[in-house]
Amino acid sequence: MANVLVIGGGGREHALCWRLKQSPSVKQVFCSPGNGGIAEDVTCTQLKTPDAVIDFCKEKKIDLVVIGPEQPLVEGWADALAVTGISIFGPSAKAARLEGSKGFMKSICNKYGIPTAAYGFFTDAKNAKKFVATHACPIVVKADGLAAGKGVIIAQTRKEADVAIDDMFAGKIAGGKSVVIEEFLEGEEVSFFALGDGETAIEFGYAQDHKRAYDGDKGPNTGGMGAFSPPPIMTDALRRTVMQAIILPTMSAMKKEGCPFKGVLFAGLMLTKQGPKLLEYNARFGDPETQSLMMRFDGDLYQVLLACAQGKLDKTKLSFSKKAAVCVVMAAKGYPGNYEKGSEIKGLDKAGKIDDVKIFHAGTEKRGNTIVAVGGRVLGVTALGDTIAGAQKKAYQAVDSIEWPKGFCRRDIGWRAIKN
Repeated sequence: MANVLVIGGGGREHALCWRLKQSPSVKQVFCSPGNGGIAEDVTCTQLKTPDAVIDFCKEKKIDLVVIGPEQPLVEGWADALAVTGISIFGPSAKAARLEGSKGFMKSICNKYGIPTAAYGFFTDAKNAKKFVATHACPIVVKADGLAAGKGVIIAQTRKEADVAIDDMFAGKIAGGKSVVIEEFLEGEEVSFFALGDGETAIEFGYAQDHKRAYDGDKGPNTGGMGAFSPPPIMTDALRRTVMQAIILPTMSAMKKEGCPFKGVLFAGLMLTKQGPKLLEYNARFGDPETQSLMMRFDGDLYQVLLACAQGKLDKTKLSFSKKAAVCVVMAAKGYPGNYEKGSEIKGLDKAGKIDDVKIFHAGTEKRGNTIVAVGGRVLGVTALGDTIAGAQKKAYQAVDSIEWPKGFCRRDIGWRAIKN
């Protein structure tokens, strides 16, 4: 029986901890730092450095470390832990550049013929604005580095693009001192997940996220207000195309570049009239897509992630429920702008007793017997159903059982699938 440590404290990590805990080969799951909801499912601890993680792994005889968020991956935590011989699910710092640098990701696409939007890469505002002046709008301005989901501006006019460029180079938008400017692609967005062990890549699943804050895809972009899986638009033929044209060439390219990718590769895709094109790569599971995927996953997640970490994916089979899952994010009023912290959330037990519903916590803290909101995105109310519509109905039944006046959510998660 194995012991597992999950690094992170959001809804993604809660979903991974919850599913790992159900693995028949797992004895105990730990999470660092965790949150108020994760602490009700597994044991939480506070490990702030790779050295602290290494000491903890020795003490608790940890068999696998799963690194959830992008920041520790880009900072090289996987490299530091791997030196000790600990099995790590998560890419090296060099491989995590696929997420950590949009310029690097675009250069890989350009060099190896992976379909993506036409682009320019700039280290100064003057040349970036010259590029904008010669291209049609809308146009997309992206911070090169990590920006916590807030480094992408879809500029409707050249003036908006110039303001975004100035803000990025002035440090008003996180993500470093360089930008990628690319053509605006039209179509439906899909999140596509694959596992890679440096040699073999296998499809893991797919979902659709809802980035805008309000119903009808209105309002500012967020880290994600909900997701559903599987999106009907992802046909078997389209899935094969994504693997053959995007995922497998990327895995091959990373090996050739001397930084083989080991972990989960999350491709943000735009399904255009010309076929699927890569918008961005993430080097970890997505949030809130993971909540939907973990509800549908069948089997021993520990064995799958361990096989990925140990280079044995060629012998791994995956299984997902044919049912659908919908995750509705409940966020603090004001998000993604300024929001209040410390408000009490009631009714979670009642909501969690609804059949096929699991409430994943993202920005919560437990104070005594009370759960309070301490983040922007706070809960991922997730339900399983025979159809997207059925799962949506259960998810909103659970949402309506939760008493949290300081929170809000979209009421149309899954609308694309239900409309069709």
